[in-house]
Amino acid sequence: MKVTVKLIGPLIYAAGFSEKEITLPDSAAAKDLFARIKLDKKRPTIITRNGGAVSAADELSEGDRIVISPLYSGG
Repeated sequence: MKVTVKLIGPLIYAAGFSEKEITLPDSAAAKDLFARIKLDKKRPTIITRNGGAVSAADELSEGDRIVISPLYSGG
């Protein structure tokens, strides 16, 4: 399946791209993206799929738009 992945902030520099279409196995979960795009799994992030938050264990579907953002805090 193909999904579109968009990275936010410093994750762009860590992975080397800001937006990219990625091919994954049909039963892939959001967490599988981290190995594919070489992001540190231990880094706190927020993952959204088609505009709604998902957990790392949630399965993805063909055509999903995934946005991965680092956690931010402050005011």
